[in-house]
Amino acid sequence: MLTFEEKLAIIESFPELERKDVSLRRVNFHYNDSSYDHKNVVYHLHPNGNGFVYAGKMTGYETNDKGMVNVRDFTEKDLREIIRNSIHSLTSKKTEDSDEPTDEVWMNDNTVTLTVIQEEDLWNVYSEDGGLDGTFNTYKEATNYLETEGFSRI
Repeated sequence: MLTFEEKLAIIESFPELERKDVSLRRVNFHYNDSSYDHKNVVYHLHPNGNGFVYAGKMTGYETNDKGMVNVRDFTEKDLREIIRNSIHSLTSKKTEDSDEPTDEVWMNDNTVTLTVIQEEDLWNVYSEDGGLDGTFNTYKEATNYLETEGFSRI
């Protein structure tokens, strides 16, 4: 299990998150650029190692009634992944003149995630570690590829 300090260092490595100290030495981290009313990505991280990450718009995680996942026993890799996915799930913005999102996260049954991002005139698919998985001319081509490979939107 990661220590409180190790978890804090991992979470603070995400510059888009803003730290908010709360009662009983607990810490929350907000994503102020969220496309939704929900801004809390990390909730009540406690010095005893307990804490929660928002996964209410994602599949593949067992959440409580508030859409939170307990990350007490998460590894560094798992913690980074769920935070990255949580941020992505809160940033699914639509372009102004299109119904196509500019980016979105997809996941398969093994909880492997890929991110589709519009970059200039192309649609790129990136793996969890940021490697380029594929480039497509249209959003439809990118989503057809992901569906064929067993992925679905989260």
